[in-house]
Order: sequence, then C-alpha cells, then structure tokens
Amino acid sequence: MHSRVVLLLFVTIGLAVALIGALWSLADGSAQNGPAGAAEDPDPVAAAAGIEMPAAATSLPAVRLRAVAVADPCGQASVQQALASGGDDAVVSAFGGGAAFRAAVATGNAPCIDLSDPHRDWVVVNKARPLNPVTFAPSSFGDVALSVDGAGSLRADTAQALDQLSAAADAAGVGTIALASGYRSYDTQVQTYSGQIAQYGQAQGDALSARPGHSEHQTGLAADVVSCAGGCGSIDSFGGTDAGAWVAQNAWQYGFIVRYGAGQTGVTGYDPEPWHLRYLGVPLATAYHDGGYATLEQFFGLPAAPAYLG
Repeated sequence: MHSRVVLLLFVTIGLAVALIGALWSLADGSAQNGPAGAAEDPDPVAAAAGIEMPAAATSLPAVRLRAVAVADPCGQASVQQALASGGDDAVVSAFGGGAAFRAAVATGNAPCIDLSDPHRDWVVVNKARPLNPVTFAPSSFGDVALSVDGAGSLRADTAQALDQLSAAADAAGVGTIALASGYRSYDTQVQTYSGQIAQYGQAQGDALSARPGHSEHQTGLAADVVSCAGGCGSIDSFGGTDAGAWVAQNAWQYGFIVRYGAGQTGVTGYDPEPWHLRYLGVPLATAYHDGGYATLEQFFGLPAAPAYLG
C-alpha cells in the first residue's frame, strides 16, 4: 500500500481514537486523572500522529441576566396627543397599529386605555361589564342610507361605516344590507329586555337580550342588520343568506366584527347572532381578524362573561 495512503489511514484512526478519549474524559473526568488531579499521559496514538488533544471542559461559562424595562406606550408624546385629540384611530396608530394596541392592553401595559369608556371604539360591554354611567348616550348620531322602519340611528362614524359596508356588499353581488336595529336608549332597553323575559322566561331571555345598562346597542356602536337582496329579510334569516356569509368574511375591512359568534356562548353569554355587528374601527377590526379572535373578551385578554354578576 502506498505510504501516503497508510499515513492518511493512520491519522484517521488516530482522530477517531482521540475523539472517543475526549468524550470519555467529559463523562468521567475523575476516572481519567491521578490522585492529585494530574492528567494521564497524552494518548499515544494521537501523539504519534502529531495531534494535540483538546482540554476537557470542566465548567460552563457564567450566564448574566439583565432586566430590561418594558416601554410604556402611554408615556409617549404621540399617544398622549392622540388621546387628547379624541381620534380613536389616531390613538391606535400611535401605539403602532391594531396588533400592538391589543397586545399592550391585553398585557396590562396600557394604563391610559380604559376599556370601560363608552365614548371609545374599544369599549367592552358585556354581562360583567355594565356601561358607566348606565344611562350613557352617544354625543353624535347619524342615519344610515338603508334601514327598516323603526331601526333608529347609530353613532355618526358607525353609520358611515355601515353605509360603506352595504355598498361593498351590493358591489360584490350579494345585495345591500340594511340596519334593522341600531342605538337603543337605556329606557328602550328596559322595554326590550322586559319583553324577552316575559316571552321566554329569565334564563332564555338573558341569552337573547341584554339587561338595561349592559347592551352594546346603547353605545351606538352595534348594528343588527338584514339582507335586502330582492327585498329585506329578517335578522333571524340573515346568517343563512349570501349577504350573511359575505359579512362574516369581510366586515372587518369596514371596521366591524360579528360580536356573538357560534360556539362562543360560554364566553359572551349570548346565543349566536350573525346579524349583530359591532364597530371597532378599521385598525382594531383588522387586528381582530388577522389574529383569528372570536370574541372581544379574548381579544383584550378579559375574563369570560357568561352570566351577570348579580
């Protein structure tokens, strides 16, 4: 055999033996050292090949931990200015967008954001979170372009957004969408709720209608809608229409979410209502959609609210 081949084979074998020796030294260092802790003579094969054996690792480097302060978005001048101006979309933008706003609120890092403020798009009203004050009424109202008799009005920006949604639905070929029920005052909700309880009993009535002071309709941000393709239908039939399917997929682009979805009664406390749209504004509705959220409670990291507290 050629001498160069022999040398290469010898070196290869030497490397393998050296590796095994190093691993054995790591696994049982005490067995490889003398009584005084001195290492044994170098591996004869490795020495013959002219290979320097690496020292066995006996300890790991120290790891130093350093606390990093989390920035408070509420301390930023841009956020403070946006809050003072009253523009909700501007506030969300100052936080860095809908997803950043949601994350800050859900983790408790946004003390300047009050989810109980009924003037704001991000207010959360449910069976555990009544309006404050319970007799709240929006400061501005707007009429929608298409509504059924007795539908009422909405908060001005919500009415405009619903008109845009209806026009887009019509352009998509599923027909226009009309408002069936919008803003309800505290006194109106007293009548609505009492009627449901009288007809269905306490338990079922609570699953169908909000108690006075606990209704999203009182904020002016909630709209019960119907499909008007070839004539306006009922809210109960809306979920089975082409318009209902289109709204479920596209409402977020106009600032709305379907507030009470199927399978979420244990969180919201209400039976599914595919006709009940809640306005959040485009930035937050987009974050809601993109994040795959199913309830506002989940979106903002709030506890489920399946029943009234008292």
